[in-house]
Amino acid sequence: MIPGWTFKQGGRSSDGEWLGAGDPPTEVHRDLFANGRAPDYRKDLNELAVRWIADETWTYRTTFARPEAHGKGQDEGVKTVLNFEGLDTFATVYLNDEPILSSDNMFLQHRVDVTSKLADANTLEIEFESARLKGLELVKQHPEHRFIVHQTEISRGPVRKAQYHWGWDWGPILMACGPTKPVALETYACRLADLWVRYELSADLKTARGVVQVTHEGAGEPRVELVNNQTGAVAWSSAAALQAARSQTEPGLYEAAFELHDVQLWWPRGYGAQALYTARALAEVPDEQGRPQVLHRLSQTTGFRQVELVQAPDAHGRSFYFRINQVDVFVGGSCWIPLDNELSRHHASSGESSYERWIRRAAEGNQTMVRVWGGGVYEPGAFYTAADAQGVLVWQDFMFACANYPAYPQYLDSVEREARQNVRRLRRHPSVVLWAGNNEDYQIVERYGLQYDVSEKDPERWLETDFPARYIYEHLLPKVVETETVGVPYHPSSPFGDGTSTVLKVDPTIGDVHQWNVWHGTMQPYQQLPEMGGRFVSEFGMEGYPHLHTLETCLTRQEDRRPGSMAMDFRNKAIGHSRRLASYVSENFQVRGDLAGFAHLTQVMQSDAVGAAYRAWRRQWAERKCGGVLVWQLNDCWPTASWAVVDYHGLPKPAYHAIRRAMRPVAVGVQRRFRDWTARPADGEAWQRDTGHVDVRALWGEVRFDVWVASNGQKDDGGTTKARLTVRFVSVATGHEVAEALVRDVAAVGRTNGTVEVLRDATVEIPPGNQRDARNPDAVSVPDPFVIHATLHVDDQLVSSDCSWPEPIKYLNFADRGVKVSYPDKLTAVVTAERPVKGFVFSEVPEVSLSDNGFDVMPGERREVKTASFYAMDRLKWRYVDMD
Repeated sequence: MIPGWTFKQGGRSSDGEWLGAGDPPTEVHRDLFANGRAPDYRKDLNELAVRWIADETWTYRTTFARPEAHGKGQDEGVKTVLNFEGLDTFATVYLNDEPILSSDNMFLQHRVDVTSKLADANTLEIEFESARLKGLELVKQHPEHRFIVHQTEISRGPVRKAQYHWGWDWGPILMACGPTKPVALETYACRLADLWVRYELSADLKTARGVVQVTHEGAGEPRVELVNNQTGAVAWSSAAALQAARSQTEPGLYEAAFELHDVQLWWPRGYGAQALYTARALAEVPDEQGRPQVLHRLSQTTGFRQVELVQAPDAHGRSFYFRINQVDVFVGGSCWIPLDNELSRHHASSGESSYERWIRRAAEGNQTMVRVWGGGVYEPGAFYTAADAQGVLVWQDFMFACANYPAYPQYLDSVEREARQNVRRLRRHPSVVLWAGNNEDYQIVERYGLQYDVSEKDPERWLETDFPARYIYEHLLPKVVETETVGVPYHPSSPFGDGTSTVLKVDPTIGDVHQWNVWHGTMQPYQQLPEMGGRFVSEFGMEGYPHLHTLETCLTRQEDRRPGSMAMDFRNKAIGHSRRLASYVSENFQVRGDLAGFAHLTQVMQSDAVGAAYRAWRRQWAERKCGGVLVWQLNDCWPTASWAVVDYHGLPKPAYHAIRRAMRPVAVGVQRRFRDWTARPADGEAWQRDTGHVDVRALWGEVRFDVWVASNGQKDDGGTTKARLTVRFVSVATGHEVAEALVRDVAAVGRTNGTVEVLRDATVEIPPGNQRDARNPDAVSVPDPFVIHATLHVDDQLVSSDCSWPEPIKYLNFADRGVKVSYPDKLTAVVTAERPVKGFVFSEVPEVSLSDNGFDVMPGERREVKTASFYAMDRLKWRYVDMD
């Protein structure tokens, strides 16, 4: 890496003041903040105070000496290269006042041969122009194209830059700029690169056959070997130097055929071990005694697995699910956005990276997939390496989102280079199981009536329409995936069915869907989510506040720490968020006006919505009706209220734990038939118009419900597992059981890759009791509301539980719950209650990592919560719904 950088406002010839800069990776907002020239955009209204930065030109500069190893350069076969892993975005690079590189795509790596350009002392300068202003210029230069974008201003449309930098409905407008990835000077006589194990598995999955490829330049002869990471033994080695592949498009490509028997497979989490192999390449030359001398070594991990995206006609339409190593896998996980607006702060040269912590967090939440969203970035290698190690599948979008992108020749050329570089970079990772063309761009087609003729199959004709990006999604990108990798499916978009149905006329019987008619769209009650799924739900969500610690770090003034303050509203970028959030909360809960109380209610509401959806849609896995669920979203890029289930500081919201419980290897679910408390009677022609005259007593009278057990089918015990389901009906008011408990034995629970339906459309009816009260003879009696509480024990061990409450929660009286929290030791808390408790939440802080949170508590239960840190549990604040 090249150290000693400075930067200034303006171009190279400007008279701006040179200030100290961080060594790449860095960017202008961080460097201005470090120099006291800009505030922390994450606090209060400071985002507005840094907007000006995006419209300026910025120049970075450093100096370095000629490397000693450079010698006489080409005369001795030694090469010196400047390696720019990523420049954001419109960058011109000068070496000793000579321009050597011009880049307009932040997703590209550039290697510039400077062997003949070095002096004894060298000056390297990089001038970055405003991406926003350049984008506006490009829009004007291409009047032939109809630029349409959602979420942001139009200038992002023609710019190959992270689209969320223009702001999104969960993040600020912060146009990062600078050498945001490492800049290095490399001098060598020999170099190995692009090491790849290209393989196919035999029908019985026991043998891997293929070729090991590596590019080589300079001296020496390359050799390769495969090492089994589980045993440390060499599983295969090339007996001699590799042969040149004689590729006209890949000069310096060498390869060797291999065959590996008894291969250990890589499995997603919960289905088997994450077996990995290390491919090693080395280039050797003989020394004076004829012994091999190694000039360069290169190694990388990989794994062997088989991937299928099963899309086949069935009774429900056409399936959409993943089959890994010939095993059908229901994937439950989340969508991933960039974890910061200043990604350079998360570059880790040693130690555990932020990406490892986040992927481990997903894995510990029983999540089996993350979807890298198309409005962000192709993540660094540490992200995918962590996914490989944790067994988390990766759905990878190409970087296009919510826009009608152009397709003029220079743009297509840049996109193809971007796609090839990144597919090559990620193809070794067994966790990457799908490439998708974009995020929601076909919705733009549908919403604005762009030209899209499904019957037209000529890609060149697509370029003549006002939706020319179809050429990218249905021709260019699938060709890149096909030629640069093997066995990884390609999907044109997310969502995508057959190209004619996205969100406005969503067809839930095919493809994947983004279900936003809860929160957005028609704002349906979230209790209806179980009936609003599809073959694969790749987006849905409900907003919730972060923990108080996170809010207090970004709201520095006490008067702003309340719901609806200007600073609080400013942080939430979702359209209509105040009205939507208030509506959902007030429809379901008794509203609290203080920040702690309101934040808690939003968290409980988010947890209820997300948890119910996961349980219900996983239930549909029995007939492969639903193949997976990805909540929008796992993480935040700054402190805010959003759909994230883990906040900016890495603190899991209750919704995270709801997913964790729903995605256990074996999980019980209970669901009462939802009865909308605002709906008119369903008696046909007798009611011609909507009315508010409803009999709310029906909510708590006759209750119909289902109980099921979902399993990933990975416990093949020969049928010896004893599973017992108990269903109790517990009065909210007294904590007593209002009906006799139901007990059922559940067979083959560990071997069922799907769902065991235990009770379907069961009924429990609670009489209203005395119709008259002597003290108030005119009072109308209502049934006693009760919670349906299901528990599943396997071999006498509790493995899962679930509750179904009478709704809306706001109608219930939570007085005198009899809650007790005890602390057997500093790292453990035990929660009990005499009467049903809704939404018990510990307010988390960064020092804590809790084993559970955001749960309901039933009489007779003992909810134990542990922390893996040394932060004493009795220091944490806690609350539950309607706590005094």
